[in-house]
Amino acid sequence: MSKPARALHASPYLLLTLAPFFWSCNWIVGRWLSHDVPPLAMTFYRWLFAIVILAPFACPRLARDRAIVRRHWKALLGLGVVGIGTHNALAYVGLRYTTAVNGVILNSFIPIMIIALSWAFLRERLGTLQVTGIGVSLAGVLTILSGGSLATLAAFRLNGGDLLIILSMAMWSVYTIALRFRPPGMHLLSFLFVIACIGDLAVFPFYVLETALGQPMSWTPSAFAALAAVALFSSVLAYVFWSRGVEAVGANVAGLFVHLMPAFGVVLAWFILDERLATYHIGGIVLILCGIYITSRFAPVPVAAID
Repeated sequence: MSKPARALHASPYLLLTLAPFFWSCNWIVGRWLSHDVPPLAMTFYRWLFAIVILAPFACPRLARDRAIVRRHWKALLGLGVVGIGTHNALAYVGLRYTTAVNGVILNSFIPIMIIALSWAFLRERLGTLQVTGIGVSLAGVLTILSGGSLATLAAFRLNGGDLLIILSMAMWSVYTIALRFRPPGMHLLSFLFVIACIGDLAVFPFYVLETALGQPMSWTPSAFAALAAVALFSSVLAYVFWSRGVEAVGANVAGLFVHLMPAFGVVLAWFILDERLATYHIGGIVLILCGIYITSRFAPVPVAAID
């Protein structure tokens, strides 16, 4: 079995851990590039690079999946526009007007959005222990982000960028739930390649408009390298891992792993930026891990993909 194939058959919990790690890096890179690279250009080129990376692996499989694509084009269209185009564009535009810290705080509410939408539209429910696990994990997130201070948490305020990120998170929650409609029998790489193409085509006219309105893309070696890294790790690998994890454990449990993003952010800042690792950081990380364990330990069997 090849290395990519072995990766797809790894523990779903490992895959769901790696995906938010890669996305944590993406938020840092996205904020870093936000003043030099326009948001729609960032979205368009991130996924264009991802399409180029995927093409050699996905195209041979896509040739065999053509009939599936024709049969399920509506589901693929929706997943591509919502999960690739809209979600990413809103997040990058929002990062122009808010901080990466605020972005991570708002990401932490994705599990609650997923549960609410699953209940509203699919009538899915979690058991008492699973709800308890989500509460414990969310408490860990808030502990990290507030520095252990209720006053800091109470002082948090939303701005226009935050509202765009909230909308982006809602799109991601819809995408995660809608992965149950991923066409059965379609290889994961050809699936990601198709929705990446759809999402990038959806973003293209807005990218052109952004450029025409006086926000051209300025290519530098650092911008090129950053976009290539985001394309490989935060686009290709993270989306593949996330899709496989959601398929294995269900959207409600998978969504909880988003709580790992602030924990990874703390650890990355400690290693890379030499920032202080405080007691409340460690306590928050422990609570997040405990909450994930409780929820995943008592997870129900996920609903199979719908044909």
